[in-house]
Amino acid sequence: MGDILMTSAIFKEADGTKSVLHFGVPMSAPEIQIQDNWKTLGMRGTGSNDIIIKDLFVADAAVAFSRKAGEWHPVFHMLSTIAFTLVYSVYVGIAQKARNIAVEIAKKRPINHYSLDIAGRMETSLRAAQMAHSSMLDAVNKNTPSEIIVNDVMIGRTLVGQNAIKTVELAMELAGGVGFYRDTGLEILFRDIQAAKYHPLQAGSQAHYAGAMALGQSVKNIY
Repeated sequence: MGDILMTSAIFKEADGTKSVLHFGVPMSAPEIQIQDNWKTLGMRGTGSNDIIIKDLFVADAAVAFSRKAGEWHPVFHMLSTIAFTLVYSVYVGIAQKARNIAVEIAKKRPINHYSLDIAGRMETSLRAAQMAHSSMLDAVNKNTPSEIIVNDVMIGRTLVGQNAIKTVELAMELAGGVGFYRDTGLEILFRDIQAAKYHPLQAGSQAHYAGAMALGQSVKNIY
């Protein structure tokens, strides 16, 4: 649906060092091909197909900026802080919807100590996800992009993901067998929430970043 693809490419300098060039590409260009390969477990509605760019000329004037390959650039302190706070609001929303569906189903049945336990753990996980996302928003609102803010946001990103996934898992359990049916609406939420695992910084890199910050080590090469 977009008109412009914002992308990047690695450029090898004369001295052998590598730079990353960032530029926009018109989606109407004949050198652009959209692949029909977004065949995924969840988030199918985003239509995030691969895009092939072949033999496209990019003028120097079209390059927004360049950076050294393999290192954080100040631009990414801003982008990672704002973008992933927005992205993970989606997963909080998925968890909230799953919780609401499961509660409505559970209320139609006799309440016992098992359902109370599951519902209580679900509420706790959802609240943890919401609080973690609030911490991401607090970091953004400081308006001071830096390694420290990136660390705060990425810790929040991990906590949101873990607790949102747990919330939906518990919602499925609370709903019982009916949750396995598509018509209930939980099945698609269960699939969609799995995507929370795959955005940067993924679990290993995020832990290394946080560990490096705690121990006073450089984070410029941790992605």
